Amino acid sequence: MAGAAAGGTLPLATARAASAVGPDGLPAATPAQAAAAPAVTSAESAAQPPGFRVPVLIDPADPWHYTPHPAGTLTTRVITGGLEVSDDTGVIATLTTGARTVTLKGARRWFTEQKKAVHDAFDRTPPAGGWGMSPGGGTWSHHNGADTDYFVDSGRAAITLAAGKSRYSLLPDHGIGDVYAAARFSFDKLPAGAPASLGLVFAAQDVNNHYRARLIVTPAGDVQLVLEKELADTTTTLSAAVTVGTGFTAFDHWWVRAEKAGDVLRARAWRHVTTGVADEPTTMWHHSVRDPEKAPDAVFHSGTAGVRALASTGATVLPQARIYDFRVDTATWTDPPVVTHDTWVRVLPQPFDGAWTADLEQQIRTWAGDTSPDALAYSSMYRPYAPAVPDPARPTTQVLGESGYSSPLPSGLREVGADFHEYMGLPWTFPSGESITRTPDPKWLKNLDCSGLVRMVYGYHLGVPMGLAPDSAERRHLPRTSQSQAASSPGVLIAQATDTPPPLGALRIGDLLFWNDPDDGAVSHTGIYMGPDQHGKHRFVSSRKTPNGPTMADLGAKSIINGSPDDLYTDTLRVIRRL
Repeated sequence: MAGAAAGGTLPLATARAASAVGPDGLPAATPAQAAAAPAVTSAESAAQPPGFRVPVLIDPADPWHYTPHPAGTLTTRVITGGLEVSDDTGVIATLTTGARTVTLKGARRWFTEQKKAVHDAFDRTPPAGGWGMSPGGGTWSHHNGADTDYFVDSGRAAITLAAGKSRYSLLPDHGIGDVYAAARFSFDKLPAGAPASLGLVFAAQDVNNHYRARLIVTPAGDVQLVLEKELADTTTTLSAAVTVGTGFTAFDHWWVRAEKAGDVLRARAWRHVTTGVADEPTTMWHHSVRDPEKAPDAVFHSGTAGVRALASTGATVLPQARIYDFRVDTATWTDPPVVTHDTWVRVLPQPFDGAWTADLEQQIRTWAGDTSPDALAYSSMYRPYAPAVPDPARPTTQVLGESGYSSPLPSGLREVGADFHEYMGLPWTFPSGESITRTPDPKWLKNLDCSGLVRMVYGYHLGVPMGLAPDSAERRHLPRTSQSQAASSPGVLIAQATDTPPPLGALRIGDLLFWNDPDDGAVSHTGIYMGPDQHGKHRFVSSRKTPNGPTMADLGAKSIINGSPDDLYTDTLRVIRRL
């Protein structure tokens, strides 16, 4: 079976997020809006779009669109390891001898990513105790008390309380700015002697600096909601407690919703009946205020989200705090990764042999004005908010669209195994001496592991032949695993090192990157180099377990290879290849 031809015309979305303002002049009480992308540092940059979530956008204002391609006669220049092709505007293509990938100058594009939703129903048994790995949100961290005070049991997270002692569980993503989150809380008994409370924490720098919407249950059974700020371990009431219910009994469930939109903070609470979030009274807020602080360090512009539990001093009956659902329905990173440049990456039918021919000239001329999807566009169209696109020849088969890594195991962890054809749910025949046909396991549908993403982009969409086993002798096929791809992919080895990262001087956009497992030293991960971001950091896209799917962002570890020496992917990079 063959994939889509190189230079195909599968559609790419270019939608933008809208903003809204309420009648009171405050931001409308709706899910948090998409954050504006940071300004591009390149001297050639045009104005950024005001905000977006889709993973790739072509700059409509780039003058490239209004000039001929190519412009004038093509000339060539031999360079180390390859050939440069120029027209009257300068270099328009670079070829590498022995490789099929070609970098070309084209329309300027933005590649970016925004935070996707997180829904944790705690339906797992973590292997190491605590609350374990949240679906797509990272591993929960616990603060104050003993490790045994935090556990998951029978579809709920629990916290053991001590009078006068706060307990916190926080997600690891500290880049969240605006957020629209909710949690479902309960206690296993009515407190006595003093109230008990559970708070939805947001914009948290740490346990001593954050906002929280705190649900309080009194010994009399009253249920109250207060909006608070903790700054340098000192609590300030931003909006006084209001009674939202009475007659609390053991195991009653209550939802708390919090929204942050700039410096506007809102909160509401409602009793869980049978349909959860669907019971939410969306037309009212119990609290809606602006943070009155003016000092920049006293306003929490970004931070993580989580839960805070407290039994007040004087409590004589201490209930167990229970959390049944934790949801980040929408959120934006204040400084999302943004890669901006005019480089496109396409694939020749055969490796470049160093000879400039009439056929090759015609191919470069065709590509010079082509805006159909290339390797970078295809690699972006499996990241968060990518629209689902079916194969026109198979209307029920999705070939593009947001991908996961895998469904979680009972432990909450994820397993390797989703190849490109399994994302689509298609059987595939591979050359391996005698042809081998692999039937997809339904559990991998719409999922890709790291090497599966590389094969989806360069194999299925762009036509590099694929096999199942390493092909060390002839390197004809793109193998299945990252370890085999590092050892025997077709193309050119750009850089390699054993105990330290290799030099990056020959790195080119579209190259494959390979990392060693820090525990056993064997190659265990791969990704595609995207280019420098707004901070000059070399970004890549890869499919990873912690964010559950393809990402160019930093949940779990920074997706950069020229960061600080202790950054995971900077430190463990070992091989760079060009297909």
